Parts: sequence; structure tokens; C-alpha cells
Amino acid sequence: MAWTPGQAHDTIKFGEDFELDLRAYQLRRSGRVVKLEPTPMELLLFLIEHRGELITRDQIVEKIWGKDVFLDTDNSINGAIRKIRQVLRDNPEQPRFLQTVTGKGYRFIAPLIGPETKEQKEDTNPSHAAPAVEAGPTRLGKRRKIVAAGLAVLAVCIVGLVWAYSRRTPKLTEKDTIVLADFTNTTGDSVFDGTLRQGLAVQLEQSPFLGLISDDRIQQMLRLMAKPADARLTPEISREICERTASAAVLDGSIASLGTGYVLTLRAKDCRGGEVLVDEQVQAARKEDVLKALGQIATKFRSRVGESLSMLQKHNTPLEEATTSSLNALKAYSTALKIVYSTGSRAAEPLFMRATELDPNFAMAHAWVGRVYDDAGESALSAESTKTAFQLRDRTSDAERLFITASYNMQVTGNMEKAQQTCGAWAATYPRAVVPHDFLSGIIYPPFGKYEKGVEEAQKAIERDPDFAVGYLVLAYSYVYLNRLDEAENTLRRASERKLEMPDYFVLRYDIAFLKDDRAAMQQAVSLAQVKPGAEDWIADHQAFVYAYSGRLQEARRMSRQATELALQAAQRERAALYEAGAAVREALYVRATETRHSRTRRDR
Repeated sequence: MAWTPGQAHDTIKFGEDFELDLRAYQLRRSGRVVKLEPTPMELLLFLIEHRGELITRDQIVEKIWGKDVFLDTDNSINGAIRKIRQVLRDNPEQPRFLQTVTGKGYRFIAPLIGPETKEQKEDTNPSHAAPAVEAGPTRLGKRRKIVAAGLAVLAVCIVGLVWAYSRRTPKLTEKDTIVLADFTNTTGDSVFDGTLRQGLAVQLEQSPFLGLISDDRIQQMLRLMAKPADARLTPEISREICERTASAAVLDGSIASLGTGYVLTLRAKDCRGGEVLVDEQVQAARKEDVLKALGQIATKFRSRVGESLSMLQKHNTPLEEATTSSLNALKAYSTALKIVYSTGSRAAEPLFMRATELDPNFAMAHAWVGRVYDDAGESALSAESTKTAFQLRDRTSDAERLFITASYNMQVTGNMEKAQQTCGAWAATYPRAVVPHDFLSGIIYPPFGKYEKGVEEAQKAIERDPDFAVGYLVLAYSYVYLNRLDEAENTLRRASERKLEMPDYFVLRYDIAFLKDDRAAMQQAVSLAQVKPGAEDWIADHQAFVYAYSGRLQEARRMSRQATELALQAAQRERAALYEAGAAVREALYVRATETRHSRTRRDR
């Protein structure tokens, strides 16, 4: 029979020295708190509730994550069971607490020692028996009146609580977005600069409820505000970004010294009226405890602004486990990300590499190294780093784990069906996320010729972030594949109206103009691309194909050489190799066509 928690007691004891405190949601061993993450804790409690029963993996998935949310549950369950066994010091070969039933599930086998358990109820000493109680009508009537009065008071309290809860308005809604400002650092220690903002971003991005304005979009707003790309996100600048993006609030924090410790403050303000929505403060006794304190203040904030307790429990990996326990590694990683969005990924490579050196288990740092290599056209190196990140994916938040898994399936295994499933789970779990729709529209659906699906997913990405430049590019390409050229042009025009710009836009405009046989537009695209870094080699390669198509082979060869040289100058070796391969195929086709014509001419003679 299942044990039901919370009805008559607040603690459960098992083993010789373990105690589960339901009020504090803590596991203690010999009176000392044992650290256990929310998901393993929830699983442990579920197994204890059904002590002695076989609990299947499907039951665990439904209880912990729900029927309609599917993640990499096998690895998640394995990881949670492993962490439970570690804190209980339980040997799976000779279990005292948690028994594995191979191929079926798990069973909690230790006896419980709690106020409501059989172990404590059994008492054979007759001297402990309660004195007899008079059961006459007078005493019984009094007892009924007392009980009735108590129930009436309880009913009033419940009604009051329900009314108060129904009148409570959440600080934020699932449609609101927030702008995250830089932390004010008065400690004099530069290791906190940028690091705390990034750490807080990781914690808040675990939430399916909250929506942070992306760093890409912040960069777009800074350009419109005529601010430098590396401008510090002060509360004033952040508030203007908040207003420009129609966001709900600005979230700014600070860290200050307090004796030998530190005090962290986090404040959320309505960006229109300036009303303080949330104001939280925590202390860290040592420098090594700052990341833990940052996680605590993030959890408090999420709870205060209206996120449900169940969502917090499901998506709240401690920061030092979701990223790194090394402040210096997180500092290098944070600085590298800022360079990515302000300058470009190639310039950030040394700092991402530094982060992996400081903490070889920093999964997202490896993932970003993989992305940097991919941007540089170094596919083999990209796959190597992405594979490393995949092997370390348990050391991330849920959102980051989905990103790494999708990247691994796309770049390492090439299993696009698995990548599609992962992105589907990602989008279902995080309805406000942009990247899964970008992956589906730009990488996963095109190889299968699913261009209509590509249009749908690209539109979803743009709906979630109207300043997502890549989204407009992918949508325009999808229209080109469908031969809907006017819609492709309109998509790029919409991007221009939002002041968005990418080298890829010029190349795509050139291709659309070629398909429409618009020579003037082709020349205009060439002129614009030649003055934009990153577009010169692409446009030269596309010009080479157009010259070859027109039979102007000498010009085609010249433009191919130019494209290759420009790519090599930019250290884009794989791209240069692709240009050379394209030119070689073109030459082979030309030679074959020439030989065929000569052969026919000889036969005709």
C-alpha cells in the first residue's frame, strides 16, 4: 500500500541515519544536510512513497516530467538514480535502499521509520495504552460540537486562502520578456565582471516560463541606439532596450564585499513606470560560495515573479553543475560570449578554449568551441568538440542539454531524424525558444526537401524573436527552394526594415536577381557585397557559376580563383576547398561536354 506524505508527519527516517525533511525538502544524514538536486530528490520521494512496489521507468517519466514532455529520459533517469545512490552510499550489486529490477524499473526496499509507519505504531507494552474515554451522550455531544467548530474555522481559513490566492496577480506572465543588465561590482575583484550576468542568464534560461531578450537582439538595439557593441549594460541603457523591445522589466544585480564574505542583490523594475517588482538579497560566506548564492537568488526570483513550484523543481540545476564550479572558467566563457555577439565567433575562440582548459568538464564551453570551428568551416574539429560536449551533457541545464544533443545529431552522427525529435522535444518543453525552430528550418528539413515545413518553422522563429536575423535568411531560402521569389525578396526587405544585416543577405539577393534575370539587381548586390566583410568570397564564387552558366568560362575561372584566395586570406580553408571543388566539377562537365560535341562532329562527318 502506498505511503502518503504530508498528512500526519513531516519527516521520514530510513536506514540507520538518513532523514527526509518534507517541509525543508532536504535529505539529512546524521543531522547534516546531504546535497541532492531537485529531480533526484523528487524521484527519491516518489520511490519512498511506493516503498516495496516496482516502479517502472514509464511511471517515473510520467511522474517527474509528464506525459507530453519528452526529453532524453533514459539518460535523465540513469543520472538521477546514480546521484541518489551516491548520496545514500548504496551499492547497486548489494543494495540496501534502491533495488534495480533489470529491464523493468526500481524498488525502494529499506524500511521506513516515521511517525505513521508500522514500525513505530507497534507497541506491545500495555502500560503505554491510552486511558479509557467515557463514551456517554453528554461527552460525545461536546466532542462533536468542538469538532464542528474546528471544521467551521478551517473552512473559513480555506475560503480566505483561496480568495487571496485568486486575487494575487503574478509579477510576470508567460508572454513577458525581461532585459538582463550587467551586475554592479564594487568588490574590486574583476573575476565577477560579466561572470555573474552570464551565470544568472544560465539559471533563468532554465525556465520555460521566463523569456530573456537574447544577446543578439541586445546587439541590434545597441546599434540602433548608436552605442558601441561592447557597451556596458547599465540599468539606464537596459531600460531603454527594455522599452524598444516592448519588454516588461529590467533585471539588474550587484555584488559587494561584506567582511570576508559577499552580499548579492537582485532587483526587477518595470521598465515603464520604474516600479520595483522584486527585490532579493543573499549572502555568500566565501568567494567559492558566490555561484551557489547566485543560484539561490535566481530561484527566489523565479518563484516571486509567478513561476510554478513544479516547474522550478523540474528545471533548476544548480549553477555550478549546469556550467562550472570555476569562477575563472566562467569568466573566460562569459567574456568569450560577449565577443561572439559584438565582434564574431572567431575572435572568441581563444577564450572558449581557455574555459575548457580551466575546467575540462565545462560542457557548454566545448559546445561553443565546436560552434566556432563550424563557423570557420573546420568541420572535423567542430565534430570533435561537439562530441566532447555530448559526452558531458549531464553537466548542463535541460535547455543546454537539448542544444548539445541536437548539435551532436546534426554534426557528428548525421542522424537528422533523431535531431528532429530532439528539436521537437526542445520546442515542446521551451515554447519560447528560438533555436530549435532555427535548426528545424535551416538544417534539418531542407535535406529532406520539406521546404513548406521549413517555412513554418522559420516563421515560428521570427515570431519568437522579430530581430532574429538568421530566421529571415532561412525563411527567404525556403521560399527560393519553393520558387516563391517575390516572397523571398519581401522577407529580406522586412529584415532591412528592422535594420538587420548579414553577409548572407547580399549573396541571396544576388541569387534571387539571377533567377529573375534582373542584371541591375545582380550588379547592385555585387557592389554591396564587395564592401562587406565576409561576403566577398561568397559573391565571387556565385559570380563564377553565373559566368559558367553563360558560357564565359575564362571569367568563371578567374572568379573562382578570386573566391578561393579571399577565403584563404580569411583562414576559411574548408570554404576555399569547396570553391575549388565546385570549379573542378564545372571544368569536368565542360570537358565532357566538349568531348561529346567533338565525338558527334566526327560521327557526322
